[in-house]
Amino acid sequence: MARGVARVVAATSNAGKVTEIAAILAELQVEWLSLADLPPVSFPEEGGDYRANAEAKARAASLQLGHFAVADDSGLEVAALGGGPGPYSARFGGAGLDDRGRVAALLATLDGEPATARRARFVCVAALADPSGEVWSARGECAGSIGTEVRGSSGFGYDPVFQLDGRPERMAEVVAEEKNRISHRARAFRALAPELLRRLERV
Repeated sequence: MARGVARVVAATSNAGKVTEIAAILAELQVEWLSLADLPPVSFPEEGGDYRANAEAKARAASLQLGHFAVADDSGLEVAALGGGPGPYSARFGGAGLDDRGRVAALLATLDGEPATARRARFVCVAALADPSGEVWSARGECAGSIGTEVRGSSGFGYDPVFQLDGRPERMAEVVAEEKNRISHRARAFRALAPELLRRLERV
């Protein structure tokens, strides 16, 4: 590791998410550590609040690994589902489903619903924790709607059915560089970046 480059843990086992975080914060002089390359971390059970989930994950990783750590909790909120599945998006449709299965379950649930009921937004809360237990967080959102079919091959999760407001593309059709500018995760982590920079400068 080059001198002066700080190490920060991206507290997720999702390889796509680690890549996105590193790209979003590429201007920072940081060496990103993946959970895949570190000792196991014991995380608390997640609940129904983005901020609480993100902060708990970041704090657990930082305290147990001894590094600054970032984590996020994100979800899809759909009008027809009363704002659900929200923080439970990764478990929508039942246990054992992969991204494709969850997307299929969502489309089946929304079959026949009018455009107003298909309004949706992606929400993300990003959190930063230091080994003392202090934690900071920021929120980002991206508005859109749920399409009636899958399109695009980029991204992950619900990206292939999320139609961006004011644009012709689905989130899964947006190139990575653009997604890392407009997505809910990009907005949350960019809002958190100044705090991360301030903290790292003190180390």
